[in-house]
Amino acid sequence: MRLPGRIIHPRFARFTDYAIELEQVGQGVWGAFRALDISLADVMDIAAGWGRALGGIEKPWLCWNVDSDWCLVQQKLVREAGWTPLVGFDPRIGPPPQAVPGAVVFDFNAALGLPLLYPHFPLEFAFLFADRIAFWHSDLLIRRAKLAPLAELFRTLKDGQTAACYADPGLRHRHLPWRQRYWELVGCTTRAASRDQFEKGCGWWMAWWAHPNQHRGAFIRRWYYWDHGAGIRYWHRNAGGDCVVLDADEFAEGHFTKIGKSDYVGVREPNGSDVRRNMGEELVRHFDLRDACAQLDLSDLI
Repeated sequence: MRLPGRIIHPRFARFTDYAIELEQVGQGVWGAFRALDISLADVMDIAAGWGRALGGIEKPWLCWNVDSDWCLVQQKLVREAGWTPLVGFDPRIGPPPQAVPGAVVFDFNAALGLPLLYPHFPLEFAFLFADRIAFWHSDLLIRRAKLAPLAELFRTLKDGQTAACYADPGLRHRHLPWRQRYWELVGCTTRAASRDQFEKGCGWWMAWWAHPNQHRGAFIRRWYYWDHGAGIRYWHRNAGGDCVVLDADEFAEGHFTKIGKSDYVGVREPNGSDVRRNMGEELVRHFDLRDACAQLDLSDLI
């Protein structure tokens, strides 16, 4: 796959000029993907190859390694829930040194060669490599009493359904279309749903107005939210999609995030933009894994 050797500056968001970086492609930003002239055909061929490599995994649950200790606890929870941990990783971090028996550690970036990779990247192309795939944030842990019924819900999704969390923007913004999205805190999608989202240009990536299959790009860009998962909400509410909407508040107790944390200090590469944040270092700097597990009755997994 040919990667661009230059950075350009098109109009990128609703009202603001942004520098376009190759890293944003790995983050999952359609505006950057299109502006930097990445070959969609090449990427889809690569994603189809993931399917050939991962065939036979009946219930993969994507765990994205940003810190090996947190990832290992997630893998143990996924295995207990009866699913197979499918462990991806940011190329800046690499694969975890330890995986639970039966887990599949897979380098989604091997043929892409991108400088960084977020889990949103493979999720956009799930229809090319999995019949269904569950997923969650790298900084999320769920107590067993909640995880078991959630795993069963994911198992019983019909082909054509997606499960995703609603991100409540707060009372002031609850009815503004440009502040609404579903998000990937925890969820699951099926092959037919993923394909339908892709064909309608309503997937998981940011700047979904620039999706090559989105025929209302100017309207979407003006009136709808730009962030990850906004396209999924549009797919559900405006494009005939079938989505089981989860309440993100149900999982807030185990979401160890910068959201709402006033003393949170981000970690970026030198002179790097926010896309290059080091989430693993941020996670261990601000949260103790033992304390997190104790809060959720998961101490035996340490």
